Amino acid sequence: MKSGYTLPVFAIAAAKAAIITLQNLRKSQVLESITSVEMDLLEAGHGHIPIAQVAIIDYQINQQTALAIALSDPGDNLDLTAGMPIWAWVSLEAHGLADEILSPNSISISERLILEGGEGLGKSVDGKPAIYQLAQNLAQANLLPLLSPELLSPELPNQLARVRFILPEGRALAKRTSNAAFGILEGLSLLGTSAISQPLSVEDKLEEFRTDLRDKATDTQAIAFYIGANGYQVAQGLGFSDRQLVQTANWIGAMLIEAALLGIKEITLIGYHGKLLKLAGGIFNTSSHLADARIDILVRAAVHQNLPMELIQKIERSPTAEAVHNLLVANNSDQPVFAHITDQINQRAIAYIQKYSDRQVAVKTILCDRLGKLVLG
Repeated sequence: MKSGYTLPVFAIAAAKAAIITLQNLRKSQVLESITSVEMDLLEAGHGHIPIAQVAIIDYQINQQTALAIALSDPGDNLDLTAGMPIWAWVSLEAHGLADEILSPNSISISERLILEGGEGLGKSVDGKPAIYQLAQNLAQANLLPLLSPELLSPELPNQLARVRFILPEGRALAKRTSNAAFGILEGLSLLGTSAISQPLSVEDKLEEFRTDLRDKATDTQAIAFYIGANGYQVAQGLGFSDRQLVQTANWIGAMLIEAALLGIKEITLIGYHGKLLKLAGGIFNTSSHLADARIDILVRAAVHQNLPMELIQKIERSPTAEAVHNLLVANNSDQPVFAHITDQINQRAIAYIQKYSDRQVAVKTILCDRLGKLVLG
């Protein structure tokens, strides 16, 4: 099976192609055709990334702009982004042309480099562009060296590179993912733990999470399991360190047992309520392909809290857990219902661990909505 690269690699490669094209034009006054760029892939070494197109948009003394396009190639992975175009619009401009204060949709890499989110690139709950650490690290390694003083235009001694990433298909493709449930809104994200996209089977992915857990269990007895990017952001906001955070995806039951056998004494479950509430019904693999009793679990919790029958019937007719949450909030009933569900998750998880590992582990659950807001306040 063929490996490929993650989205941040193609985004930064397109930006690199645009900057090089502008610099080459300044040097020779001849537009050179760039078909690939060499990339520093950090811990993954180096690689040549194909470039589909590069075009000069404008070329003036105090501002020069270009657009480059790369096509996503994740290798032999079942990935919606395969073949997706990633545009990088680059403006080399004098510092005076840049906004003194960064817009909410910008990230400053240095005084010479700003990354921006354009159409199709998602935003986090706080409005920041979904350009995460790997993309920022790749930008530092591949773009900043091109902006060193000796390579800058003499007409622009205080040159700034403004890079805007545009994913024309991003908004449409995001609707086919669970991004919104995990706090990435209006598009896709430049997210990844490695530049290389390795094709992994389901079993391989679980083993990857178990390996991460084994590593982190060597220096802590308190672990936080999170589901998705939203759960990760919430966990960081709550003060958990990266050495405590372990992803589980749908394999919560298997990871709970693994943690107990490794000697973990405290586990905090953090994530979207529409996923984690399944544990309150004894469902420890949260894949919807295996079981989905979320509405039934919510109805049972509503009955337990003695909510009015009319409201319970509305819950039963609701299409999603998110719709139920909104309904409960509107009726000032969300806090008691989700407090009961959280308590049930804790009790079920503790019993599950005891049954399959014969270990005692303290379990705490923190639920958030799809925007990353804590459900219990």
